[in-house]
Amino acid sequence: MSGELAWTKSTYSGPQAGDCIEVAADPNTVHVRDSKDKPGPDLTLTPAAWAAFVRYAASAPVRP
Repeated sequence: MSGELAWTKSTYSGPQAGDCIEVAADPNTVHVRDSKDKPGPDLTLTPAAWAAFVRYAASAPVRP
């Protein structure tokens, strides 16, 4: 990986700095971090694992 990652905040994140995640991708890795702890650790996934997670999350029932 070269250079800085371009982080994108979840569109489901509210303006109150509550439960927010940010995602950044390079060709081989998808990075996920807590937007409240930017210097903290991030979770790294393969693009295939990220795609599987997104498919699962999109199909999961919404809980109140």
